[in-house]
Amino acid sequence: MEFQRDEQRLYRIVYHLVWTPKRRKAVLTGDIAQDCRRLIEEKCIEEGWDIIELTIKPDYVHLNIRVWPSTSAADVVRVCKRATSQVLRKKYPQLLRLPSLWTRNYFAATSGDVSPQMIKGYIDTQKGK
Repeated sequence: MEFQRDEQRLYRIVYHLVWTPKRRKAVLTGDIAQDCRRLIEEKCIEEGWDIIELTIKPDYVHLNIRVWPSTSAADVVRVCKRATSQVLRKKYPQLLRLPSLWTRNYFAATSGDVSPQMIKGYIDTQKGK
């Protein structure tokens, strides 16, 4: 993966991010998953971030993303959760059964340091949260 350059910096900021629905409920299926994907993609384009990979499974979201040097992993997760939660809960009333769509927790690592086992290990710890 190439470095990016602007007037003052040479950088490559790439995160692996994983977050789960509240109580790790398997609610990200069918139209909900499609809308979730679309909302995340639209928000990332709006922010100027490059999605490398976006995986939405029934009980988690995994986002591999390239961002600006001033963007923290927490910023990306917050923006994506906010962009999806209100819209999805309004459109799909069954999501209102959960106290919130997303847990407060998330997994973050810089690219190159992440194995599939690390991601799976995090997802497994989220059962019931």
